[in-house]
Amino acid sequence: MKPKILLILLSIVLLSGIISSAVDIADAQDTQEGIKDRMKNRLSTIISLKKQGIIGEDNKGFLQFVGSVRENVEIVNAENTDRKIVYDAIAKNQGATPDVVGTRRALQIAENAEPGDWLQDVNGKWYQK
Repeated sequence: MKPKILLILLSIVLLSGIISSAVDIADAQDTQEGIKDRMKNRLSTIISLKKQGIIGEDNKGFLQFVGSVRENVEIVNAENTDRKIVYDAIAKNQGATPDVVGTRRALQIAENAEPGDWLQDVNGKWYQK
């Protein structure tokens, strides 16, 4: 009887591991799609805030307020939270740190920025493209 119970317990443990892995994969896909959708939904507001000179892109790959005006703080914070999640995931996948990923992304963002966008150089100084 003991070997049968042991076999049943082992089967349950293995099955719950498989189910857990499947749930983790499904959650990751939902999270990726959710982040993508949220970022897409915020994009027009972020572009508008950039055009108004209210926010800029810092040298770590995040949005920052560049003056005293603070509009749509919750949108800026939400965008930065999602960017952090993305940078963490990329870093884990590439064996890098989130800081390195964010810094690389900041360089890409600066390269593709629109004229008049506020950017932060590697020394922390803000400038308009």
